[in-house]
Amino acid sequence: MARADRLERADRLREMLEGEYRQHLIAALQNTASGQWGLFDHQADRHARARVAPVIERLSDLAEEIDAQRTLLGLEPFALHEEFVVARGPVKSNAVGEPKQARAWLDRLGEPLWPKAG
Repeated sequence: MARADRLERADRLREMLEGEYRQHLIAALQNTASGQWGLFDHQADRHARARVAPVIERLSDLAEEIDAQRTLLGLEPFALHEEFVVARGPVKSNAVGEPKQARAWLDRLGEPLWPKAG
């Protein structure tokens, strides 16, 4: 019974952390979609990197916590973070810009371009 309780708590924690990760990612995507470059690190600009570093660090920290809970529960690694990490970095000159890429991510996540009021 104790193991079942621990697993249930771990699953609730995982769900909470995944929700928090999603909220942080959506806020960052909305900022990027409105024209603030740096989240996807396409231009390798040190100022943009410094500006988004706290966001990237928070997302990475949350992803580590999520993966720890997922491992405990015997689940696959957190796919959303893996996809985000893969989407970052240098791109070809003809690739879409970060704002457009962020809009595509928001569409895929079923989120509005602009933050919800209140």
